[in-house]
Amino acid sequence: MPKLDLSAIPAKTGSGYPGKLADGFEARSVQALGDARGLTQYGVNLVRLAPGAASSLRHYHMQQDEFVMVTKGVCTLIDDEGAHQMGVGDCATFPAGEANGHHLVNKTDAPAAFLVVGTRTKTETGYYSDIDMMVTFDEAGFSFTRKDGSPLTADQTGEDT
Repeated sequence: MPKLDLSAIPAKTGSGYPGKLADGFEARSVQALGDARGLTQYGVNLVRLAPGAASSLRHYHMQQDEFVMVTKGVCTLIDDEGAHQMGVGDCATFPAGEANGHHLVNKTDAPAAFLVVGTRTKTETGYYSDIDMMVTFDEAGFSFTRKDGSPLTADQTGEDT
């Protein structure tokens, strides 16, 4: 049946960022809704943010479009133009290649959630606006480096590199 049972779809908490860059994302959870029914052309995720949580580090994508819609509570979209409050039903779009670093933050005392839909490509490059980091993705998986492609430093990750 095409209808999804959200209670049967596991939620992943935290992030895949290396070392100390992952700190602070424990109050964020993601359910991969599109994966649950085998979608392959685009990803659909339900992201839940506890009070004070952020969706990610501010970033932008080179190959993948991204669309978000708030489904619960209030989120603050922070991008290169500043902070924008978003309530239930509010949407934002981030076209591939547009260098507008963004993330959503729950600055309220109540839980918030949003749906994110994005293109699936065989490769991807993303950049982080507030730190010297990029991520690349291909058939081998994710790789985090400095924006020039050199390895992240122990100062950046808090771990031996």
